[in-house]
Amino acid sequence: MSGPVVVGVDGSRSSLAVVEVAAQQAERLGVGLDLMQVIGWPSADAPSAVPSWDAVRAGALAEAERRAHSAAPGVRISREVLVGEPGNLLAAESDRASLTVVGSNGTRGHGTLGDDSLAGRLSARASGPLLVVRGRPNPAGPVLLAVHGMSTLREAAEFAFAEASLRGADLVAVHLRPFVATRPFVATRPYGGSGTAVAGDDEDFALAETLSELRKRYPDVNLSCRRPHGRSSRALVEASGDSQLLVVGVRGRFRFGGGLLDPVGRTALREADCPVALVRC
Repeated sequence: MSGPVVVGVDGSRSSLAVVEVAAQQAERLGVGLDLMQVIGWPSADAPSAVPSWDAVRAGALAEAERRAHSAAPGVRISREVLVGEPGNLLAAESDRASLTVVGSNGTRGHGTLGDDSLAGRLSARASGPLLVVRGRPNPAGPVLLAVHGMSTLREAAEFAFAEASLRGADLVAVHLRPFVATRPFVATRPYGGSGTAVAGDDEDFALAETLSELRKRYPDVNLSCRRPHGRSSRALVEASGDSQLLVVGVRGRFRFGGGLLDPVGRTALREADCPVALVRC
């Protein structure tokens, strides 16, 4: 996709740090950066979006643009102020975006522990990839791909391979399955170009086939696979502590209600110690 990277801005210090990450991501992708500041309506019955005339807010966008230029001098930047519900507006913008970026704190007064946070709402509504900036990423660490069912694999795997290639990073596919054993990880092993790289059931074969195909498209990416035992989601969180990005596929698209992510997505959004990319599958 050639659309811009869209990032939400609220003028806070954490928001400016998110802008820097979004600018660097736009630079990697070779696309523009759209800075969006959304001012909420006082009434839920108000119209969904109109241009804002509140000049006081221009200062936050100006500072965000300065930080973006500092982080990625060559990126084309546009900025816009809208009035409405932030989750709805950013979700609508995600239809045209290569990536939508928000912070783990969402908007002031919210956090990712609840589905009412901006990140939580967008995880259910965004149609394109969503990057939630959180944790303390290791810039020299790998990109992690959470494999938790074949229905979430293909799109998420393509995104993860592309990110690993752009970042010059290794890619680690963490195959999450409900094991009873208590050991944290079994041996890591590389995937080659053969669909028989992993022996086992149909899910193993499908995983090997998909990853092997993408391995041919991204020969510069060093791919390995891990199988956590015991509490697999906990092992994924622990692995995120030494990673620069965690990629999780999410099923379907919902517009209303809570509890919209499966346990892997919810755990990643709440507890991962690196940025989390949620990819709609």
